[in-house]
Amino acid sequence: MEQPLELGLDTFGDMTVDADGAVRSQAQVIRDVIEEAVVADQYGVDFFGVGEHRRDDFAVSAPEVVLAAIAGQTTRIRLGSAVTVLSSDDPVRVFERFSTLDAASNGRAEVILGRGSFTESFPLFGYDLNQYELLFEEKIGLFSELVKGGPVTWRGTTRSSLTNQRVHPEGESRLTTWVGVGGSPESVIRAARYEMPLMLAIIGGNPLRFSPLVDLYRQHLETRGTPQLPVGVHSPGYVAETDEIAREELWPFMKSSRDRIGAERGWGPMTRESFDREASEHGSLYVGSPDTVARKIARTASALGLTRFDMKYSAGQLPHEQLLRCIELYGSKVTPLVHEMMASPATP
Repeated sequence: MEQPLELGLDTFGDMTVDADGAVRSQAQVIRDVIEEAVVADQYGVDFFGVGEHRRDDFAVSAPEVVLAAIAGQTTRIRLGSAVTVLSSDDPVRVFERFSTLDAASNGRAEVILGRGSFTESFPLFGYDLNQYELLFEEKIGLFSELVKGGPVTWRGTTRSSLTNQRVHPEGESRLTTWVGVGGSPESVIRAARYEMPLMLAIIGGNPLRFSPLVDLYRQHLETRGTPQLPVGVHSPGYVAETDEIAREELWPFMKSSRDRIGAERGWGPMTRESFDREASEHGSLYVGSPDTVARKIARTASALGLTRFDMKYSAGQLPHEQLLRCIELYGSKVTPLVHEMMASPATP
């Protein structure tokens, strides 16, 4: 499927610090995220995704509300989740919210459905983690019926059934719905089965190791007789004027965030060696000058046959002003360089 590569940005609304090193309020971070999206729109970024968390280190728990505020201040950038934790939400309510966002933004809304790598929402909303797989399987099945439009009839065990039920508002076109996958072949096959585009979260190691999953997805689409669908990648990154500046600005904040989360999950501390390895040519951290980041994106996109690449530009408590500069460089420098590289037969 030949489509121009789209370049997007993602944020989880990471808590940031001000010029004096003081942590900003969650309310201020949300206002900052809105400003960052407006700047991304101004610099030609194709997509802006907002994640969903319920933790002290992230500010956004209701991405659709933040995205609606962004929609009112932008004109062209597409807006979506990164990701919506469908397992601990209600598919009908998720569809209603994003269908409303789609209408308010003149058709710019997207939703990326996932199981989520954090589980705080499960006890908060009364869901049993022992039903982790069942909840997602049933709810994505219902969501796939909702996006088709018209009356919905559905039966399941994790919520009430629907019989010939209409859901509002009805969109003017089908809501763009991706499935976010962290590396499970079963999840890739599920995305193909429901005929939804695939978004791969590649946050460590060589991105090319995901080639078999992309092949698996495309093979299952072909077996079903389904036209090939978009494949995207979400990976962390950061852009500054030079490679050295980018790495030195990002390193302390990424280590702090990674070590805090890692302590909860039994990981060892992040070392500078592992950071530099991920930032190297064959890692999944897209950090450096515009030329370095562009070459790395082009290499990954070419190897995996991507339709979109979304860079998670926020990392830990990186100051808002530095994030704005990163977004400016990503839109004004990285994006045109990637397009130029992808159009060249000499793309690495």
